[in-house]
Amino acid sequence: MTLPHNPQSGGDPQPRQAVQVHRLEHRHEEEQKEQRQHSLHMGSSVRRRTFRSSEEDYQFSAADYALAAALALTASSELSWEAQLRRQTATVELEERGQRRVGFGNDWERTEIACLRTHRLLRHRRDRKALRWRMEEKVREAKELRELCSGRGPWFWIPLRSHAVWEHASVLLTCTVHASPPPQVTWYKNDVRIDPRLFPAGKYRITNNYGLLTLEIRRCTMEDSATYTVMVKNAHGQASSYAKVLVRTYLGKEAGFDSEIFKRSMFGHKVEFTSMLKPIFAREKEPFSLSCLFSEDVLDAEQNIQWFRDGRLLRSSGRRQVLYADYQASLKVSCAYKEDEGLYTIRVSSPLGPQEQSTYVLVRDAAPEKPGAPGAPLNVQCLDVDRDCLILAWAPPSDTRGSPITAYSIERCQGDSQEWVPCHVAPGGTCRCPIQGLVEGQSYRFRVRAINKAGSSLPSKASEVVVMGDHDAARRTTEIAFDMGNKITVSTDDFEDTVIIPSPPTNVHASEIREAYAVLAWEEPRPRGKAPLTYSLEKSVIGSGTWEAIHSESPVKSPRFALLDLEKGKSYVFRVRAMNQYGLSDPSEPSEPIALKGKPATLPPPAQVQALRDTQTSVSLTWDPVEGGPELLGYYIYSREAGSSEWQTVNNKPIQDNKFTVPGLRTGKEYEFCVRSVSEAGVGESSAATAPIRVKQALATPSAPYGFALLNCGKNEMVIGWKPPKRRGGGKILGYFLDQHDSEELDWHAVNQQPVPTQVCKVSDLREGHFYEFRARAVNWAGVGKLSAPSPLFECKEWTMPQPGPPYDLRATEVRATSLMLQWEPPLYKGAGPVTGYHISFQEEGSEQWKPVTPDPISGTHLRVSDLQPGKSYVFQVQAVNSAGLGQPSVPTDPVLLGDKPDAREIEVGVDEDGFIYLAFEAPEAPDSSEFQWSKDYKGPPDPQRVKIEDKVNKSKVILKEPGLEDLGTYSVVVTDADEDISASHTLTEEELEKLKKLSHEIRNPVIKLISGWNVDILDRGEVRLWLEVEKLSPAAELHLIFNQKEIFSSPNRKINFEREKGLVEVIIENLSEADKGSYTAQLQDGKAKNQITLTLVDDDFDKLLRKADAKRRDWKRKQGPYFEKPLQWRVTEDCQVLLTCKVTNTKNETRFQWYFQRMEVPEAQYDPQTGEGLLRIEEFSKEDKGVYRAVVSDNRGEDDTILDLTGEALDAVFAELGRIGALSATPLKIQGTEEGIRIFSKVKYYNVEYMKTTWFHKDKRLESGDRIRAGTTLDDIWLHILDPKDSDKGKYTLEIAAGKEVRQLSTDLSGQGEPTLAGKHSLLGFPISLPDRAKVVRGLPDVATIMEDKTLCLTCIISGDPTPEISWLKNDQPVTFLDRYRMEVRGPEVTITIQKVNSEDSGRYGVFVKNKYGSETGQVTISVFKHGDEPKELKSM
Repeated sequence: MTLPHNPQSGGDPQPRQAVQVHRLEHRHEEEQKEQRQHSLHMGSSVRRRTFRSSEEDYQFSAADYALAAALALTASSELSWEAQLRRQTATVELEERGQRRVGFGNDWERTEIACLRTHRLLRHRRDRKALRWRMEEKVREAKELRELCSGRGPWFWIPLRSHAVWEHASVLLTCTVHASPPPQVTWYKNDVRIDPRLFPAGKYRITNNYGLLTLEIRRCTMEDSATYTVMVKNAHGQASSYAKVLVRTYLGKEAGFDSEIFKRSMFGHKVEFTSMLKPIFAREKEPFSLSCLFSEDVLDAEQNIQWFRDGRLLRSSGRRQVLYADYQASLKVSCAYKEDEGLYTIRVSSPLGPQEQSTYVLVRDAAPEKPGAPGAPLNVQCLDVDRDCLILAWAPPSDTRGSPITAYSIERCQGDSQEWVPCHVAPGGTCRCPIQGLVEGQSYRFRVRAINKAGSSLPSKASEVVVMGDHDAARRTTEIAFDMGNKITVSTDDFEDTVIIPSPPTNVHASEIREAYAVLAWEEPRPRGKAPLTYSLEKSVIGSGTWEAIHSESPVKSPRFALLDLEKGKSYVFRVRAMNQYGLSDPSEPSEPIALKGKPATLPPPAQVQALRDTQTSVSLTWDPVEGGPELLGYYIYSREAGSSEWQTVNNKPIQDNKFTVPGLRTGKEYEFCVRSVSEAGVGESSAATAPIRVKQALATPSAPYGFALLNCGKNEMVIGWKPPKRRGGGKILGYFLDQHDSEELDWHAVNQQPVPTQVCKVSDLREGHFYEFRARAVNWAGVGKLSAPSPLFECKEWTMPQPGPPYDLRATEVRATSLMLQWEPPLYKGAGPVTGYHISFQEEGSEQWKPVTPDPISGTHLRVSDLQPGKSYVFQVQAVNSAGLGQPSVPTDPVLLGDKPDAREIEVGVDEDGFIYLAFEAPEAPDSSEFQWSKDYKGPPDPQRVKIEDKVNKSKVILKEPGLEDLGTYSVVVTDADEDISASHTLTEEELEKLKKLSHEIRNPVIKLISGWNVDILDRGEVRLWLEVEKLSPAAELHLIFNQKEIFSSPNRKINFEREKGLVEVIIENLSEADKGSYTAQLQDGKAKNQITLTLVDDDFDKLLRKADAKRRDWKRKQGPYFEKPLQWRVTEDCQVLLTCKVTNTKNETRFQWYFQRMEVPEAQYDPQTGEGLLRIEEFSKEDKGVYRAVVSDNRGEDDTILDLTGEALDAVFAELGRIGALSATPLKIQGTEEGIRIFSKVKYYNVEYMKTTWFHKDKRLESGDRIRAGTTLDDIWLHILDPKDSDKGKYTLEIAAGKEVRQLSTDLSGQGEPTLAGKHSLLGFPISLPDRAKVVRGLPDVATIMEDKTLCLTCIISGDPTPEISWLKNDQPVTFLDRYRMEVRGPEVTITIQKVNSEDSGRYGVFVKNKYGSETGQVTISVFKHGDEPKELKSM
């Protein structure tokens, strides 16, 4: 028989020790096989008795047997290849022998032997395990050896390390790399490949000795300080290692590994924050962002910049982005929820350790869908998730909008459907609820809405996704690892028989009892079988003796069930049955009595709530924690301004700690605070309100001074100056302690024992030629502040240079968007001569170049710098100038960022209530110890002889005693002891001062403000009301009414009313008469304020008022009986009828209505007693209807009339309206053949030659009446007659009708198609036409006539027509009035017009208009009158 071999063995003989191990393993393997077969036959549906051998003292369970089998399998799987070879050999031997091992369940002897063998295996398991561990170690070493021998990518066993060397020394960089095959090696310096051929001989030496890589750099210079990288690469991969090399030059103390140079070279630049995080007040469902700037670029920003919320690391997600670009790190949240509220911290790595800063983000409630609805709940969590049920918990909202929460509505979303459906309603007194009827294996999300009497809130943020399943299954399994990552999972379900009726559940109890529900829990039956289990529940009321099944909508699969229908006040017991596909178990033991609890009580409020000052905009709160145990969810904080009754929520997410800093408060305002406990029962009662606290910075020790400078130096003394601390601790700097240090000594020595009150100190008893450095500490009421860094070394050597020393105390104030004010003190050392000026220069941020601010030096110690760029930072310095030149520069200012602060205040200029002109400045953010330093023209305090300064809390006022031209100038103010610049200025000009003085005079001599002067109204009954209105007066105000220089009082005919509350003065005159003519003066006085208002009623004004009052009185009396509500008025209908209408009211049956025309009654007029409307219809209105119309209504109560005068302009208006409607009624032009020619006409409903003008056009050329063309009108048509038509008469004809502003045009075309024949035939459609004898102008009038002045003009024409036509003459289309020089004579058909003594005004176009019922016609002539001695002009017919 040929045994199989391991292909990796290579046929080598095995050592003797390995053979012994193989034998031992073979024996153990045989025992393990028998034990596994035995365990497989031990299970049975009938429980058997277990025998114990005398050799065993412990009873093992079926799980122990299965575990032992798994361990045996594991051990065999983890054995070496020899064990596998032996197992194959044993299998072959068994097959050859034909043996089969069979175990019978009723063979007790063999069973006992198998049990004993198994028990011995378990007892000696530790020995076998140790043996197995030794074999595993050998196998692992063998595998590692094979891996090392096989091909692999490079990796560094020992990487490069950084070095720091002195200049001109050599450095050796070494590393060890493992790779197969050997890799290719490349060296880089600052990412540039090193090629030794490009450098001086011997500069670089590169070696590779069997994986030991070296780079030697000889005679290092400062240029060799760099990052060196070695890159190794083969066919299986690549790797790299890098190190930094720092080449140092001796720099005294600054050299070495603790120097800043070394730290920057090794670790990079020190990253600092250049902006501070500020509190964010976001709103729910809206975005917000946090950002800050760094001084240096952050390398590997994703790893070195971290954001935290309440200590939890934040990463980018769907709603959240973590960004970094251009020295700025930001955190952006696209949609905020109240769960996003908390303390946000940004942390950045730096050489000296991580740096961080924090701020609070407060998320306020979104606007509710309905006014008064509460805020949304938050922190929705799914607890005790099982196969078909879970417990949902949440936190109540902080703001209920004044109405308590009555219920919570729960919505769920299944899977990824995004469809939210209501699933449960929980009572308002609890924030916990069971959810049942869920589907196993399905995922769910939940959200909650709060409900009060106003409506429902917005939904909360959805909970995390939960998957329903058996979460207890993990406790029933055991995992055993083997063979480098593989594992075997053993479950207790594998120990169960396939077919078994479950046993009853055990331990039935109430896991949770609330006001509205109880959760019943139990343990699964043992054994339970492999079939899936469901449960049925039964309940029994204590004392009833009966059991009732509890029905559920879906089978109960979880060992937990929520009871929602229990009655309060009753006690219940419960039992449970288990059920699978094979049957139903017996009932469990009854539970203990269970009864619903009462309504849960909210937690008591915290005690000892204290408010302490923190910063300019925040207050720190502390309180005693509430002993609430797990029920305490946190605390809600509320605030209000002192004096207000409405509390505002501070946080909308419960705070877990018992302290909190409230941000976003208004500086200088007083606030009160209270705290409430939050639990699942809701929000508790408010704690006692804190005492009002004013928002100010808390008192703390100041920071360190800085910016030391040598201001003057003698042989044995120095004058040192410095800048004040950036943070003064909210209090006044009382002074400074200065220390000195001789560079040749070890110790520091105190300069002063008492604080120096200024920032300049003279240090004496120094040694000439020695170098000294200084440091200082500031002192305030909180104590001694931080010690400053040492100053630069100053040499004690007497100054003799001719140039002046440096100016000092350079400061920038009044910083605005484009300007600032610089102020400084003159230098202490003047040099060879007096200081003649100062040279100011500036430096932009990021630039190293100093630029002059002004081209020439200035003489003063202050300068306003303007025209700067907003948003940029600037640094300034000052140098004094004397005859020897420029002196030493001052210490530069700190970078000044230009911009308008949103809360920056300016000086207020005004006049107070006593009439004094003042300049006031308010600084709520100023510390309590601050002082307001006023200056005039930046030369010192204002003259106390001219001004008075009053200081109050956070406010100062300069009052001008006697304002004059001496007070003009610039007033500036600076608030001391503030961390940030608080300053302002105002220039008082002469124009502004005059306005203020005028206002001051008005205040000192007050005048009652007049709202409305004297007004005159006429009341309904004809009374005359005189009234005026002033501002509201006090009850002590007085009125004196003077009439014609005599005070008057109320009388029956003249009533006087004075309403002080409304500022109303009223005089009502019952019957106005001549006795009331004159002047009325109201003299008012209210305290110091006075005013006098006069009304004059004389002459025409009084007469007009008297007439109106009488008319009003008569009108009132008229309306006591029947009267006309609407007076007579005319209207033209579409049929050109004129209607006269009126309307009467207040009538009765006996009321009589009459119409009159020219004082004659018109019987045909109409009157409707029901509506009171009167109507007079005129069918064909003409000049005969000209006259006065009157309507009269009367009865025993009185009489009233209304008159309409239809003459003059009123008559012209009627005719104009008739003409307009007549023009609009014209029909389209029609063509008609006649015996004489062709007739073109249009029908109209009305035509009046005086108010309607007609013009005919042929091919857009105006036509005039002549021999062949006649134009005219009848009563109902307008026509054009073409006599003896010719071909030239073809074309478009247009009729233009003008009536006032109304113009209408009608057109037709004589083209010969479908029209009458124009060549000799004058019939239409072949039928001759005969017309009656219409009015015509036959002959006589010439086209043109000229005549000399003072002559008599006589024009004669012949007319015809039957009946005899009406004749009228027109001049320039206007009717001719025959008076004085104009005469007309008619003798039969002959009509003559005579004009005596003609003049130039008689020139024009004349026409004779004839008309009868069959038509009309116009004959025209043009007359020209010339003066004596002039030649007559040739005229053409118009």
